[in-house]
Amino acid sequence: MTTSAKTSPEERQADGLPGFAKIRQMKRGSYDKGLAYEILDTGLVAHCGFIHENRPMVIPMAYARIGDRLYVHGASTTRIITANSAGAPASATVTLVDGLVVARSAFHHSMNYRCAVVHGTARLVDDPEEQVRALAAITDHLLPGRWDECREIMRKEHKATGVLSLKIEHASTKIRTGGPVDDNEDLGTDVWAGIVPVTTALGQPLAAPDVPDHTPVPASLPAARRKFA
Repeated sequence: MTTSAKTSPEERQADGLPGFAKIRQMKRGSYDKGLAYEILDTGLVAHCGFIHENRPMVIPMAYARIGDRLYVHGASTTRIITANSAGAPASATVTLVDGLVVARSAFHHSMNYRCAVVHGTARLVDDPEEQVRALAAITDHLLPGRWDECREIMRKEHKATGVLSLKIEHASTKIRTGGPVDDNEDLGTDVWAGIVPVTTALGQPLAAPDVPDHTPVPASLPAARRKFA
């Protein structure tokens, strides 16, 4: 591959990294780590990829970011925890869908979206203090402030929970905005074209049957609704 003078240092670095998600069409992509972090901090679910018994696996996970680390958690006996405990290459993808792009030709249909892909090395968190920080961050990512509203985590819950830390070594993004890109000969025809917005919103909270009637709704719930509005 010939390196162009217009090629960024991030692109040149990516081309030398086997397995890294390289962006071949830079019109919608970038290696802006700050933009990737913005997308990560806005999403609800990360799809985490790893190898288990020589087979690729992708698992949807709740997550949180602290600096250059992405944390996920699960039962300590699950494959995603046990397969990566010693330190293994892994990746995670978060995609936010903003709209369906409806074109006059089926060929030109698309989506408006924001996507971040991160790569790095995953390891099991064995430090109890780091594990608590990670679990608090994951809880508060979904429901801001919820960790402090809950009772203190118990010893048996520590033991039953595994936390993975993915050191974000590389990040890329891809974003599409705007309307359909139709062929010139199709413009002005009577076939409808446009955008169907896709929104993410949290509904009204429904209390569990055993919650006393006088129990107020905690502040974390409206905070989450504002975050994901």
